[in-house]
Amino acid sequence: MATQLFDLTGKIALVTGASRGIGEEIARLLAEQGAHVIVSSRKVDDCQTVADSIKANGHSAEALACHVGSMEDIGNTFDYIRREHGRLDILINNAAANPYFGHVLDTDLAAYQKTVDVNVRGYFFMSVEGGKLMRENGGGAIVNTASINALHPGPMQAIYSITKAAVVNMTQAFAKECAPLNIRVNALLPGLTKTKFAGALFTNEAIHKEAIRSIPMGRHAEPKEMAGAVLYLVSDASSYTTGHCLVVDGGMTA
Repeated sequence: MATQLFDLTGKIALVTGASRGIGEEIARLLAEQGAHVIVSSRKVDDCQTVADSIKANGHSAEALACHVGSMEDIGNTFDYIRREHGRLDILINNAAANPYFGHVLDTDLAAYQKTVDVNVRGYFFMSVEGGKLMRENGGGAIVNTASINALHPGPMQAIYSITKAAVVNMTQAFAKECAPLNIRVNALLPGLTKTKFAGALFTNEAIHKEAIRSIPMGRHAEPKEMAGAVLYLVSDASSYTTGHCLVVDGGMTA
């Protein structure tokens, strides 16, 4: 008999940064497993394209614009979910900012502020508001997309790496305080993954070659290779897992 551990039928899931890359693949997989997925990013048209594709494949989805760097957008997003769905079972904090690639001493205030507003403040208040909805309905699961840069800062990626380290600690803090509420909080730490977001790492040949040399599997990941890990973390298969940071990096940090 096939396992039902990964069945998400009847679940309401919000995935941020879901118009492309890792977020899109997560949204598609959760929908395939039966969840109604709210596909979210800053631009609703891009989200609608993904949502329409999911529905064309016989699954359930809708598009919703939300810039997680905007407190107003966060408030409006959860007002909408509460009004239209009355619950939230799964929250994937995947949207992120990485506006600066260069030496740490040349980081300007604008790049610093944008990165912190999205990657730290955004994840924090998305989790607060999502957690409140989950508390009202008996629990849920939150997954934060961090990065292996949280463990070892990436070259020329200082402020991004710093914020991702904050996401790891944030994940553990929420996990401890929300466990009695039946809310599980975990993090995904991807390694080198071929996305538009990570474009600077692929266009810089020296950095890319060095990264590949450090990966025992000898290659970068594709976005869909991150989705299965997230499915595990939001499903009943991980019912006793919280506060965990799941590294998916081809052995790079081994």
